[in-house]
Amino acid sequence: MQKYMGELALTITAIIWGSGFVASAIALEHFTPYQILAIRFLIGAVILSVIFHKRLKNIRKATIIQGAIIGIFLYVAFALQTVGLQYTTPSKNAFLTAVNVVIVPFIAFVMYKRKIDMYELTGAVLAMIGVGILSLKLSAEVNIGDLLTLGCAFGFAFHIFYTAKYVKDSDPVLLTLIQMITAAVIGIMVVLFKGETSFAIQKEGVFSLLYLGVFSTTIAYLLQTVAQKMITETKAAIILSTESFWGMVFSVAILDEAMTIKMVLGAILILIAIIISETKLPFLKKNKLKEIT
Repeated sequence: MQKYMGELALTITAIIWGSGFVASAIALEHFTPYQILAIRFLIGAVILSVIFHKRLKNIRKATIIQGAIIGIFLYVAFALQTVGLQYTTPSKNAFLTAVNVVIVPFIAFVMYKRKIDMYELTGAVLAMIGVGILSLKLSAEVNIGDLLTLGCAFGFAFHIFYTAKYVKDSDPVLLTLIQMITAAVIGIMVVLFKGETSFAIQKEGVFSLLYLGVFSTTIAYLLQTVAQKMITETKAAIILSTESFWGMVFSVAILDEAMTIKMVLGAILILIAIIISETKLPFLKKNKLKEIT
């Protein structure tokens, strides 16, 4: 039951992140990327601190260190993704970010010699291909933006990996709170360093930023951290990769983007990836048993 609860929580997270593409597009018309990062993490830190401040009395030093580590990975990944987007196309940015789904199982293998589950690896590769078909406009050219975005994929992969590692022994709520505070502090320092302290307050921009802060950051990352206590990091990465599919759904529904055959094909591949990872294709195992007997 816990496993299914974890998968449901991660699916909700992916849906929220998918809807966040629309909110981000609107917010970017009113704020700089670094202002958005700083404010969304600050909103997350404030909300979680207000709701869960009593838990801070029992926080362990290890939890503070662990939360700070995943908070650094989180901010660095977002920052690389943001800077990379200034030099490459949104479609390549989305695809290269999704490469994290394949990186995660190899991090576990290299660092802990954890056996790679071939069904999960196959699902991860299919999910990445699906995201590519969903978002990528074919181009062989590689530039600095692509390399920065690939760095962002490694950042998100390490964030997912270490979240799964730390949440086994620490309070997921406190881990989320500390990572939000860490990312917010870094974000504010970057904004001050870049001198981006002035901005116009307009209703549409503020509402979009509030949505990113409350839903895409506070609720989504709390759900992710809690859910990763229940399932493997590779499976978590595959489910979270569906954010690109949900981003397409919300873009079509809200921004009136045209639905294409390429979008449908990409979505089908992502669905197949999840089915392979989740079920491990039991009918194949039955056929092998029949052949042996």
